[in-house]
Amino acid sequence: MSLSSNRESGLTLITLTLLLGFIAFITLLVLKIAPIYIDHSKVKSALTGVEQMENIETVTREEVWSSLEKRFNMNYVTDITKDNVKVTRRGGYLKVEIEYEVVKPIVGNLSVLVNFYEIIEVGQE
Repeated sequence: MSLSSNRESGLTLITLTLLLGFIAFITLLVLKIAPIYIDHSKVKSALTGVEQMENIETVTREEVWSSLEKRFNMNYVTDITKDNVKVTRRGGYLKVEIEYEVVKPIVGNLSVLVNFYEIIEVGQE
């Protein structure tokens, strides 16, 4: 009888612990990162709403920010401030740029940093 025929196969306790730890870490990452992208979809939706405003060619920078701020407040978007929004207006041309980053702690001193940049342009220069 050979020794190799008596070997058992399967997961050892150490392998099972490592596998469960890896699955827990991936789940933690998803739970921390998914809300960031959900909020970003709300930002894109707010920009689309501004783009579809009536008389967009005549609104002021303050009116654009006010509209965005109302949409952000309604959707509980807290990562964007007025400093993150740049509104450029020339004649009938309007460009709105939103650039921001989100830092979320994962575990201990490990964090995730996500950068976003969105832009809309309406009208002709």
